[in-house]
Amino acid sequence: MKQFYIKQKVFSLSGKFTVKDQQEQDVYYVEGSFLQIPKTFSILNTKRDEVALITKKTFSFLPKFFVEVNGREALTIKKEFTFLKARYTIEGAGLDVQGNWWDMDFQILQNGEVVGQVSKEWFTWGDSYKVQVLDEEMETAVIALVVAIDCVKSDQAAASSAAAT
Repeated sequence: MKQFYIKQKVFSLSGKFTVKDQQEQDVYYVEGSFLQIPKTFSILNTKRDEVALITKKTFSFLPKFFVEVNGREALTIKKEFTFLKARYTIEGAGLDVQGNWWDMDFQILQNGEVVGQVSKEWFTWGDSYKVQVLDEEMETAVIALVVAIDCVKSDQAAASSAAAT
């Protein structure tokens, strides 16, 4: 099992942050496009090779995000039309999220088997998400999914604050 940490509220104007391991070493680099349409986030390994790409679909009635892992479309996160609480679905790669993903406390399952867990933690470098990867073959997909969920949450918060003004 591997553990990674992603700093909470990482989405800033620059859109750049790192994913760290237990020794506080950078393992992945995430770089967002700034003022670009469509909005994208590239996930790079330590060699600076792109291992995943998250793209927000533009001109869509409801928000939709595409996640590519190693150059292949792996999954889609899309908002469902509801009147009360925002609800999103994840499609592809046999992945399912169980738990409270708005509070970043959930398990990631592939075909019913737990491949990752996410929880909010407090560490020396700030409030972070702890990401445990139980299936190392799914490491990149799990990291990409967690970054994508944080991107969805950030997008939802921006939409809510814009609607309130």
